[in-house]
Amino acid sequence: MSEFSIRPTIRRLSGHVIDLIAAGEVIERPAAALKELVENAIDAGATRISVALRGGGTDRIDVTDNGCGMTPAELELAVERHCTSKLQDERLVQIRTLGFRGEALPSIGASARLAITSRTSDADTAWLLRVEGGAITPPQPASGPIGTRIVVTDLFFATPARRKFLKSARVEGGHAESVMRRLALCAPHCAMRVTLDDKTLFDLPAQSPITRAASILDVTPDTLIPLDEQRGAVRLSGFACGPARTRATGSGQFILVNNRPVTDPVLRTAIRVAYRPVIERGRFPVMALHLNVPLERLDVNVHPAKTELRFADENDIKSLVIGGLGRALGHGSSGGGGIYASFAARTSRPSIAYPSRSDTALSTAPIPEVRPEKPAQFVLPEAVPSSADGVRPGFAETDTVFAPAARAPLEPEALDPAFPLGASVAQVFDTYILAVAPDGDLILVDQHAAHERLMHERLRDQFATGTLRAQALLLPEVVDLPAREAEALLLRSDELSKLGIDLESFGAGSVLLRSVPALLGTKDVQSLLKDVADELVNDPALTADETDSLSNRFDAVIARMACHGSIRAGRRLKPEEMDALLRDMERTPRANTCSHGRPTWLRLTRNEIERLFGRVK
Repeated sequence: MSEFSIRPTIRRLSGHVIDLIAAGEVIERPAAALKELVENAIDAGATRISVALRGGGTDRIDVTDNGCGMTPAELELAVERHCTSKLQDERLVQIRTLGFRGEALPSIGASARLAITSRTSDADTAWLLRVEGGAITPPQPASGPIGTRIVVTDLFFATPARRKFLKSARVEGGHAESVMRRLALCAPHCAMRVTLDDKTLFDLPAQSPITRAASILDVTPDTLIPLDEQRGAVRLSGFACGPARTRATGSGQFILVNNRPVTDPVLRTAIRVAYRPVIERGRFPVMALHLNVPLERLDVNVHPAKTELRFADENDIKSLVIGGLGRALGHGSSGGGGIYASFAARTSRPSIAYPSRSDTALSTAPIPEVRPEKPAQFVLPEAVPSSADGVRPGFAETDTVFAPAARAPLEPEALDPAFPLGASVAQVFDTYILAVAPDGDLILVDQHAAHERLMHERLRDQFATGTLRAQALLLPEVVDLPAREAEALLLRSDELSKLGIDLESFGAGSVLLRSVPALLGTKDVQSLLKDVADELVNDPALTADETDSLSNRFDAVIARMACHGSIRAGRRLKPEEMDALLRDMERTPRANTCSHGRPTWLRLTRNEIERLFGRVK
């Protein structure tokens, strides 16, 4: 008789097997165990946490805190499944702590060797409890300060199959460090020290939120744009870097919801949409966002790891994040960002200082052929006097390498600090504008890249303020799609119509396409529509204009139009044209980078110039 012909019978699993199964859900790798232990320490009110790891955390995890500690009776409950001090009712709604499920310590104890030493403030001694592969040794007196120390050794020794599939110690250590950086961000009031194989990864004192964010993001505080947006009872705060500071992965994106580190796809989509106009494809922005949502509008009990959420109002949340980041990137000067803020920062590094923030308010005025009403002017060095005809000795009027700007000199005190890019003094290679800022910094502007960004913003603004013109197809096209994708398109038909895409149902799994955006033309429209449908199915929270397929096509066309309509490299500019370009950059959002994400201007401080010449060390 075949073994498959025997009728299977249902039996009750042993408590040990149940613990091992649960441990596999909660503790998938050393970083997951570390996360649970440090969350408990933060929930216990610790103001100082020390973490020491060996072998990426597989060999040893040692977490010490100065929190409230536990009594012997509480120690025994702490290693019993589903015992917790963090739920005050039975509704799983008012969850204000990082942990709440009561599964972490039992799961760790089931698969590793666990030692917990804890002491409360009113106790004469600490107490030590041990768990090894699920076997519990009752608490016994021990020495120790107020707080708790948890030591985990030989993780997964009781589940060798899980241990076999762990990565190298280096990879596991990287995951552990990432977890600790996220937890450090959610508790800036708490000093944190982390070592890996006796090497200090970071050692942070208690800090202000902006200083902690700068430490975790590995930037200086002056490069961060603050956010503070409110919509109803939902608040978005935190700090973001401008488009000039990006990374090759999303490792620089830290998201907290009600102070809980999360990796939520809705929020990541919103971040991607907000930054899409200003950074290159394949690059990721750097930020630390805090979202505060009413507890009853949020479900944190989605996954044992507690890193996934469900929002009651996903569209509202996404809209707030996209709008808040967009306003921060476009109006950074009001909060200390943009071109203005780039001059507030000073650095002693002997390198060119790239602009690192967003920019100021939008200007729709064309670049004039005359000087703006109040330009800044500078005295050229007397050591290089002008000849009678206004041309500098040694430079012909037709010189294509260096063209000095002829202007009437003003005294230095007449310089206007309201113009942070200063006034032009020369054009280099008929491509780069050389200017001097009011504080004496040397500014180098790529005229084509800068004007391309200005044109891009104006074109984008025109398209954003009205409905795009549709181009009717001579013969409507039938596009065959899977039923789900066709339904997703039809649900968004009103949105698509505003973008110039008119379609209607044409039987099961098919749509009839009658028009396309005139801006995009009729080339390969079926492929475009299928890509849009695929995105809408995979992320139902997306609106039609947020899909990469449409947005990237529009952006590519707008960027191409901006590129062809902007000042070309190699064109000789008049002094008033150069200054007008600088003024327009100061007024335009995102003018730090061109349409392709490259910097439009560089800054050299006096200290950096002197370092280049070896005048200072």
